[in-house]
Amino acid sequence: MKNITLSADKKLIEAAREHARAEHTTLNAEFRRWLESYSMREDKARAYESLMQDLRQRISTGGREFSRDEMNKR
Repeated sequence: MKNITLSADKKLIEAAREHARAEHTTLNAEFRRWLESYSMREDKARAYESLMQDLRQRISTGGREFSRDEMNKR
């Protein structure tokens, strides 16, 4: 694993550490989780678009448009 150095306001860092401790984790662990999520955003967006395109090809409303109430009906 590679180390990096970040700069931030001291109060902000301490507040983040306290928050992480309250969640039984560390600031490092939270940052690694954020970094992974941040770096995967484009992959997730592409996967979503691919899924939506696949669904559009499989599901048809026959040209019918639904009202807002119909779309939200459960």
